[in-house]
Amino acid sequence: MNIQRRFVLGSSAILAVFAAVTCAQTPGKPAAVKPAMESTVFDWNQVKVDPQSYGERRQIFDGRTGALDHLECHASTINPGQSTHPPRRQPDEELVIVKEGTIEAIINDQPRKVEAGSAIFVAANDLYGVRNTSDAPATYYVIKWSTGAPPKEQAK
Repeated sequence: MNIQRRFVLGSSAILAVFAAVTCAQTPGKPAAVKPAMESTVFDWNQVKVDPQSYGERRQIFDGRTGALDHLECHASTINPGQSTHPPRRQPDEELVIVKEGTIEAIINDQPRKVEAGSAIFVAANDLYGVRNTSDAPATYYVIKWSTGAPPKEQAK
């Protein structure tokens, strides 16, 4: 058997094994699923601070739970006159809780003043953004979640 023929037969065997392994995996499920987060405490003073052009960000947690495909929480501090991003649409729902300072939330082109202690709920696919219109830094928590199902159309 010449070298070219052995290479073709060897390559065919490798492709057959690859196809068998690929087909054996459950469709629509990832090969490895991260374990669900366990109950714990996230200490504000222990969370890494990432400097950003608008201020800073703390990624508090990002994972899945027993009930949710995805649960994420971060905190952003926005300097006066800054925003984290322009208003945009996101497929997940979001809860924003203002820790300190005052921000302006733009929801579907409607600006609203939001002060410390207040909360914002953002429905999936709504146009949303925040900016700091005050003269002091503002910090807020963002909590996002997803069940893995596509968002349902909301009656408007």
